[in-house]
Amino acid sequence: MLHSIIIPCYKSSQTIRKVVEMTAEELEKLNIHDYEFVLVDDYSPDDGATLAELKALARDHAYVKVISLAKNSGQHNAVMAGLNYASGDLLIAMDDDMQTHPSQLKYLLAEIDKGYDIVYGYYPEKKHSLFRNFGSFMNYITVRILIGKPKDMKTSSYWVIRRFVRDYVIQYQSPYTHLQGLFLRTTRNISCIPIKHYEREVGQSGYTFKKLLQLYSNIMGYSVVPLRMATYCGYFFSALSILGAVAVVIRKLLNPAMAIGWPSMMCAICFFSGIIMLFMGLIGEYLGRMFLGMNRQPQFVVREVFEQSSFSASPGDTTTADHSSLEHGAATAHHLKGTDEKTVPKDYSTPVDSET
Repeated sequence: MLHSIIIPCYKSSQTIRKVVEMTAEELEKLNIHDYEFVLVDDYSPDDGATLAELKALARDHAYVKVISLAKNSGQHNAVMAGLNYASGDLLIAMDDDMQTHPSQLKYLLAEIDKGYDIVYGYYPEKKHSLFRNFGSFMNYITVRILIGKPKDMKTSSYWVIRRFVRDYVIQYQSPYTHLQGLFLRTTRNISCIPIKHYEREVGQSGYTFKKLLQLYSNIMGYSVVPLRMATYCGYFFSALSILGAVAVVIRKLLNPAMAIGWPSMMCAICFFSGIIMLFMGLIGEYLGRMFLGMNRQPQFVVREVFEQSSFSASPGDTTTADHSSLEHGAATAHHLKGTDEKTVPKDYSTPVDSET
């Protein structure tokens, strides 16, 4: 059984080698010898240091495959790129910073051997910052409300899935990827187990407030609950306005000298105008995402793929494993055939010119 370890990499030149080699050692201890690493460089802004280290790993180890993205696509889309290129029967996602520690992998693999389709590792005690923990809490609440995530299901970026889950997940081609949403609409045979969360060894998280907010908003694409909330709010404020009008009439009848104030009217106008604009924006967000989906905005664009065979080619040989601009719909169709072949598509003679 082939195990594929997918690691999105972002400014991880100082840690990724340790992650890969320690994980390989752990797999060997578990008597697992058939494995591959799919390392996705998410266009790290470090002057090529991360990509250089990933290429060195691919040169040193035959089990390493490196996917270099042409533009930063975000962690979830980078994982999707790895899923498209992975060939394993079990697929494992990890981080590049040693917080999802290789020593905890044995617990996830033991749990999925019980027959689950997906196993998450979760952290009873997190080593994230207060801001990051707050973002995780808001994401947990949002996913529960919008897509019916089970109350006792706890998640993280450390998980194991079966091949059939991957085959269905990669059919999703919108750039607004939220892996929890995709997993939950594929299967409910999911388990989660507590594991130890380690301190980040180098640097700090690449998740800014803007990126957390963007990831948080991606879950809208898996639910119509926000649109229904707009309808419910419309009902609520309509009823409230009727009650307010009745109250004003009664007060005017009881006290004919009462003046109807201009400030209160303006406050009401501004408040309800704000509510209308808020939900108009929400509807516009849905329409905008539908528009981008119809225009086939890609999740990611692959600049090159590196494997050990790429470096063993002769200097004059241009038929290496490097590929320009992955047409990843072709990789999706290839997976769905159910073959055991590699998922990297053909090297097209004319590169696809597209932007993320």
